[in-house]
Amino acid sequence: MAAADLIMGEIIVTGATGNVGRQVVVQLLATGAAVRALARDPASAELPAGVTVVGGDLAQPLSLEGALVGSDTVFLIWPFLTTEGAPAVLKAIAQHARRIVYLSSSGVNDDAGRQTDPINQLHADMELLIEGSGVEWTFLRSNTIASNARGWAEQIRTTHVVRGPDMAATAVIHERDVAAVAAHALTDDRHAGMKHVLTGPQVLSRAEQVHTIGEAIGHPTHFEKVPVEIARQRMLADGRPPALVEALLASADTRPESNLITSTVEEITGAPARTFRSWAEEHADGFR
Repeated sequence: MAAADLIMGEIIVTGATGNVGRQVVVQLLATGAAVRALARDPASAELPAGVTVVGGDLAQPLSLEGALVGSDTVFLIWPFLTTEGAPAVLKAIAQHARRIVYLSSSGVNDDAGRQTDPINQLHADMELLIEGSGVEWTFLRSNTIASNARGWAEQIRTTHVVRGPDMAATAVIHERDVAAVAAHALTDDRHAGMKHVLTGPQVLSRAEQVHTIGEAIGHPTHFEKVPVEIARQRMLADGRPPALVEALLASADTRPESNLITSTVEEITGAPARTFRSWAEEHADGFR
């Protein structure tokens, strides 16, 4: 890799206390990069030694000013269900950083006037805003991330049955693989302007994912599809925001099946994408 292709400035990671963002921080530190982690409450972030944790909230763009000073590149996870507020955040980033690496969705279709569901539409809208921000960009269009399965942990621990709306099978990807690609994209200019589609090595249904977790914990576990209306009632009763519930249910109802498997993880990182089985075995204790 030519030295001119390396990004030498400081990198700021949003969503740094989440499943993907935390891994991005870990893998960037392993490269020797200078890393800042954005957190609403720095005191409780519990991030690795070596990272500078700075306060800031994407919901309050003015709070980002201090965190962004001196930053060169931003890893952006957009945690909201609409792009409201995104223009102000992107304007703040553009005043300091020269490039954004954005975690998007593999479901985004560049040829579609409208995307298949609200979540893919959100990512498509964010991509357009980033492209128009004047900042260089890289999009990581990730398939379903394995750590989403943590949402089933309580059901599996208590009943060994996961009940919920079904969704089209996808090539589930380990969050460490997403983070590994992100670390390359954040530290190498040659990824500027690229749209990387990231998948795991095997297309799996929800039932197959739940079964795999059961094998990892040594107890038969299965998935039980429930009607959308019942799922809506349960999700609302669990305290999930109504807008999120509707977005998730719309995705379950309209997202098309996909047999897409890419080799992008291996091409960029040099290592094959991890299997969902490996993820389940790593996290088995959380489901027991």
